Amino acid sequence: MQLLAEIMRLRRACCHPRLALPDSTLPSSKLNAFVEIVDEFIENRHKALVFSQFVDHLKLIREHLDARGIRYQHLDGSTPEPSRRAAVNAFQAGDGELFLISLRAGGAGLNLTAADYFIHMDPWWNPAVEDQASDRAHRVGQERPVTIYRLVAKDTIEERILKLHAKKRDLADALLEGTDDTSHLSYADMLALVQGP
Repeated sequence: MQLLAEIMRLRRACCHPRLALPDSTLPSSKLNAFVEIVDEFIENRHKALVFSQFVDHLKLIREHLDARGIRYQHLDGSTPEPSRRAAVNAFQAGDGELFLISLRAGGAGLNLTAADYFIHMDPWWNPAVEDQASDRAHRVGQERPVTIYRLVAKDTIEERILKLHAKKRDLADALLEGTDDTSHLSYADMLALVQGP
């Protein structure tokens, strides 16, 4: 349990220092990169879906967007169904350049073809869940190419999670092909995420 808690703390710190240390005044390089991408989107009249698994990370992003007067829609697991439908309809009708969505809340039942860009703010454990979330912008009725960004903090646990993604995809392929590779995420795998190369 302690190892899992440490992994989560490191992952949250990669998103924004305040998610690990609430009183931190350190800037977030990920937020800075996000701002540059969003400015380019808005300048070129694009719309984007923004996913994070951390609701409090989305809250920090919302604070930043509010301060800059950037319009957006938002939903997370606490959003009631009528508000969820209203936010989707508003975004599809042109109200907001961004739609901020928690990964779990946005995993199913959304059709958001107004967006042509997609930003994953943090990698999740299961790459299939990320893929499912990305499919929100690839629904029937999408007439434009969709570009997906993944913001990953360099030389951190996030890069190691992406390597784990590749391993999990290989495992899934092996299972589908009927081979014997049925290894699971072990304690040693989790420890390697914290220790690094």
